[in-house]
Amino acid sequence: MNKRSLAAGCAAGFAFSANYTNHAPMVPALRGEFGFDNASAGLLTTGIFLTHALMQIPGGRLADRFGPARVLTFALAWVAVANLAIAFAGSYWMLLFWKAFAGIGTGACFTAGARYIVSSFEGRELHVAQGFFGGSVVLGSGFVLFAVPQLLGAFGWRGGFAGSAIVAAVVWLGWLVSAPPAASRTHSPGSLSEMLRSRQLWLLGFIQMASFGLVIVVGTWITTLLKTAFQMPLKQAGLLGSAVLLLGIVSRPLGGWLLHRIRIHTLIQCALLANAAACAALAWGQWVELTLAAVAVLGIGCGLPYAGLFNRAAALFPGRAGAAMGLVNMVGILMILAGAPAVGFLADWTGQFQSSFLVLGGFSLAAAASASAISEQ
Repeated sequence: MNKRSLAAGCAAGFAFSANYTNHAPMVPALRGEFGFDNASAGLLTTGIFLTHALMQIPGGRLADRFGPARVLTFALAWVAVANLAIAFAGSYWMLLFWKAFAGIGTGACFTAGARYIVSSFEGRELHVAQGFFGGSVVLGSGFVLFAVPQLLGAFGWRGGFAGSAIVAAVVWLGWLVSAPPAASRTHSPGSLSEMLRSRQLWLLGFIQMASFGLVIVVGTWITTLLKTAFQMPLKQAGLLGSAVLLLGIVSRPLGGWLLHRIRIHTLIQCALLANAAACAALAWGQWVELTLAAVAVLGIGCGLPYAGLFNRAAALFPGRAGAAMGLVNMVGILMILAGAPAVGFLADWTGQFQSSFLVLGGFSLAAAASASAISEQ
């Protein structure tokens, strides 16, 4: 396996994905500074993922046309500048604007990174490498749930965003200096309209909603849930809550490894059924031990489908692999755009998180039922 290419792709995945949830542990401090409610806090997640989603197909197409390494280098710089700007925000609306601005960079980073892996690996190595890249994305978004509360105590919320800017800038410099170029493979690009009409791609995107989309929605609110339901200190809640994302470091590569031993739709169905059971446990929410076990199950179940979904999308349209993977991820992000503020709204309305997690569990069951239609040809 090309270890340098894998390390470069994973470093980029860690750097840009830290922006997905870096604001989540700072919500109490940001609310104290700017005075907004839970629904508005959820819109910060919606802001970054709206532009992130809109960049999936364009970013993938740019990577297909100009090469993923070139697109990644530019997009990482964009992310660093956006975080530096957030650190100087003077109002809630400036926070929301700059989070949305950052999403343009993270969107291009994701599709270019996934395309870089597809261009750099083949055969069995591709599934495992794609899993490791996906694991690095989870690592970045989960790590900040733990790290940002530590920075918050020492440097305030502005220091938390400045830390994300520094990480992106360091990785950007590394890409300029030492990232190996992606291999150039020639495939007919095929028709864009054919890709957009592909039922299989939309099905893969629906399942992405119940895996990646679900884990980001839960990750956005899990620290708040643990703090309010069990009166945990913020740092402890952030540490324990980060497991829902950090377990993807293991489960995404594991999913790639299992693809050589289990049919893709069987693997996905088992994972999504586990997600539904975990959401039901979070909804019940009476025992802290059961809640933490549910967090662990979600971290595993949401990660297992990753490599199969994106490598299958790339195989369906090899000449437009970046755009095809972008379409799958864009559909998956719809869950985040709707789910993050919806959970906040329901929590404000009902005074607890039970109804939100019951709905999320039902969605996972529907996605599990649909997975049998995935084509393996």
